[in-house]
Formats: sequence, C-alpha cells, structure tokens
Amino acid sequence: MSCRLTILGSGSSGNCAYLETDTTRILVDAGLSGKQIEERLAAIGKSPANLHAILITHEHSDHVQGLRVFSNRYRIPVYANRPTRAAVLEGFSSSGSPAGARPRGNGGSKATAFDWHVFETGQRFAAGDFDIEPFSIPHDASDPVGFVIHSGDRSITFLTDLGHMTHLTMEKARQADTLILETNHDEKLLQSNPNRPWSLKQRISGRHGHLSNEAAATALVEIMSDRLRHVYLSHLSQDCNRPELAEETVRKKLSEIGASHLRITVTSQNQPCPTENLEAAHPSKAETPSLFSQPAPVN
Repeated sequence: MSCRLTILGSGSSGNCAYLETDTTRILVDAGLSGKQIEERLAAIGKSPANLHAILITHEHSDHVQGLRVFSNRYRIPVYANRPTRAAVLEGFSSSGSPAGARPRGNGGSKATAFDWHVFETGQRFAAGDFDIEPFSIPHDASDPVGFVIHSGDRSITFLTDLGHMTHLTMEKARQADTLILETNHDEKLLQSNPNRPWSLKQRISGRHGHLSNEAAATALVEIMSDRLRHVYLSHLSQDCNRPELAEETVRKKLSEIGASHLRITVTSQNQPCPTENLEAAHPSKAETPSLFSQPAPVN
C-alpha cells in the first residue's frame, strides 16, 4: 500500500495538507480559503468531492479559515477534539455569519451543518486506511494537537504551531519517516521587526508560541535517526523569516552530525509542494477504533 502527501500550502496566512492512499483521501487543516483549496487540489489532479475527512489541529484562522465553506459545500466529515470543535464554532459565530444549524447526535443540542467526528487527544483512531495519533502540543489554543498518521509501516508526523519541544513532541517526532516541522521565524528578524509590538514578539517567541529556525534545527539534531528521511520546514512567517534562512539554519546543524541522508523541503504559502510517495511494505493490522463508522456523539 502506498501513501501520497502533498503540502498544499503552509505559512503564517494558511495551512493545508493532502494525504491519500488508493482508497482514502484526507486533509490536515483547512487554513486556506475554500477557493484556494479547490484550486490547489485541482492543480494536483484531485477533486474535493472525493475527500473523506478533514483533520483539524486547532482553531486559529490560519488552520480553519476555509473549513466552513469547504466542508459545507462538499459535506466532508470534520475531525477535531471537543475543545477545538467548541472554539471553532464560537469563532464562526462571532464572525457575524454563523453556519446553519441542524440537530445531530444523542445530546439533543444543535450543531452546525458540519459532520463533526470528535476524538480524544491522546487516543488513537482509524480513518479509512490511516491510523491516527493526536497528541498535545504547547500552543496558545484551546486544546491544540499534532498528528502522527500511520499508513502501513510508514508514519507522517505533523508538528507545527508549538512554542517549544516537549518530551511528548520529541517522542512523536521520532516516529516519523516524514516530518512536517515548524520553522516559523528567524529570531533576529522577529526582534528587529518594527511592525510588531513587543507583546506580540513575546507571544511568538514564548513557550506557547512558535518554533524558531534555531529551535527546530536543534530538535532535528536530537531526534535524528536512519528512519527519518524527509522533513518539511513549514509555517514560515511572511515577514519574520525567509526560506533560505530556514533551510540554511537547519542544514548547518545537520551537517554537524553528518545527517546527509535527510531530504529537506521548504514549504510555500503560495503553491503546493511536489507530491511525496511513501511506499509501505506491510499494511498495519492493528485494531484501532474507527471514527469513520462510529463518530462520537456531539453534545
């Protein structure tokens, strides 16, 4: 079984990735506009009508801004933990144009027209061919998560929007054959930026903000193994980072430990990255509860 990954776009203005096997197609986050997601899927020959799920890491707009239009238009199941779901709905409601409501689940309450599938952070679940581990990350959101997504014996770890690397995030990063890792800002560019107030600089560089190039590079050195073959440098700030700076910082650290085998791709806010193919030798047979067939009740 093969798995294919395309980062449709990643940066401080929007994040969205596409994963597929022969029978399962999902998005991780929907932080581009609905129109942009449609166009970028079309650019790689894919149709949004064939999607099976959208996984949401947290409620910030650069991860959900296209969710309402895109999910409602195509009726795609949305996977999130309960605090993130509540924060997304609150954000949409306060925007002045809430999504239409309809009853669903056993709780007797109303939910938006989204088809919500609620997972518990820390508990694995299956979505079609994918076995998914949501895990906690340190970021200033309701209950932000990263994902380890298993396809057969290959694993892809999504690790963005975190202020520092914890023991748990390091453990999950070590599981990856392919790692999507935040390199949000260059520390000098952030501190010298005249358009950002001191409070915002403190938030970004704080322990619940975003990883710098240097912090990401240091983390890569610590988790490096023969298993990790490809890292995407992602979520770059438009005005406090540059692709060449992020790549140079990471390559310099990796060269010090002789990690020449690792392929590095710097993601773009404006266009999809080339599709990566991950071949799995032996499909996983682990019995993991499936949220495809048994969505959690929405209360």
